[in-house]
Amino acid sequence: MSTVRVDFSRADGAIKPMHSVNNGPVKGSLHTSMGNYETYSAANIPYARTHDASFYAGYGGEHTVDVHRVFRNFDADAMDPASYDFEQTDRYLQSILAAGTKPFFRLGASIEHEKKVGAYPPSDFQKWAVICEHFVRHYNEGWANGFHMDIEYWEIWNEPDNGDVPNPCWLGTAEQFAELFAITLRHLKSCFPQLKIGGPALCTSRNDRFNELLFTRLQQEGLPLDFFSFHCYAKEPEELTDVAEYGKKVLQKYGYDKNTELILNEWNYVKGWRGAEYGETMRTQRTLKAAAFYGAVLCAAQRSPLDHLMYYDARPSNWNGMFSPVILDPLKGYYPFLAWGSMYALGGCVHSVSEDPTVYCAAAKGADGAAVYVTRYVDDDTADGGMLRLELTGLDADAPTRAELCVLDADRDLQPVMALTFTGSAVLELELPLYTGYYLRMKKQ
Repeated sequence: MSTVRVDFSRADGAIKPMHSVNNGPVKGSLHTSMGNYETYSAANIPYARTHDASFYAGYGGEHTVDVHRVFRNFDADAMDPASYDFEQTDRYLQSILAAGTKPFFRLGASIEHEKKVGAYPPSDFQKWAVICEHFVRHYNEGWANGFHMDIEYWEIWNEPDNGDVPNPCWLGTAEQFAELFAITLRHLKSCFPQLKIGGPALCTSRNDRFNELLFTRLQQEGLPLDFFSFHCYAKEPEELTDVAEYGKKVLQKYGYDKNTELILNEWNYVKGWRGAEYGETMRTQRTLKAAAFYGAVLCAAQRSPLDHLMYYDARPSNWNGMFSPVILDPLKGYYPFLAWGSMYALGGCVHSVSEDPTVYCAAAKGADGAAVYVTRYVDDDTADGGMLRLELTGLDADAPTRAELCVLDADRDLQPVMALTFTGSAVLELELPLYTGYYLRMKKQ
């Protein structure tokens, strides 16, 4: 029997924004009523990173977000509003905000697996930084008939260390990238010291060559770094927490561990990137197994050094395990995000521990109640399930607590299966098959 213990009397910090995503909701159009605006909004998603938004026509397609798509002629005047085409990006960001989510703006280009345009280094790094400045001014200061969106996070580039040949994200040298990053960071911080400027969205925190070039340059120039971002695609949650620990060590090594946030802003289930394993990866994305992986990652990341986690990808694509293609109905993978959004709204994290490495848990408490999320995951479809003993302590001893147990399995999507009432403490014994999840939500009577 697997045992999970939760003590609601022991505060353990805050529930962190582990359920942020890449990209925003899809509203119905004149041609179709299909969309996911309501379900997206219901998940209480804190931030939507804008990377690869230009791949989806429903967001505005090739006219959206990327610097070279908005500022289409690099020889144009960077100070002239007429040099920028913000129209589609305006609509896209407004739709994100309307869902109650904040944009996390990636400056740079979407990944280019075939024809390369945005992957080339800008011909003038300082001018590119000035162009980025005017993106910020448009969305935060109203420049060029713009907005006051108060977008806090601005990320410089994406995956300059991508190992594919040719590199689909950066066709310059690593040294050139460190120069572009430093120039852009310095310029944006001088213009907007109150904003969080960072990056560079590395493929992994373990790229010591890029880490050395980047952080040494920042040290030499006395530049701050508001956040250090990187990615991890994996088949076990511990792979993500391992790269988070490594990222923390990188910040400590270069003296950036006091004021720099640690953000893992692309992750998903990946069995492998080639052949049969890649096929299995794609088949898994829309299954209960993916949902269990997502839930396990959210719980594991809560205990990691990460400040922020962002799933790739909520954009309609092969990488979207949250919403079905075209129709955009919720898939199994949506429901761990929905549950986490409820715990995030409660605010406080409380002590929880699992004695079984295949069982992941997290618990929350706030003014409106309390909650526990538990799931069983291991990347082995033949692994056994078993019984779960869920021990709850530290609840109100003077007033009864009403609880509702919801299950996520092959047949149910976090639907209630049991109502309970208890005072002070409780013990539940439940079947917990492989890839099944439970969400226990509680309120005082």
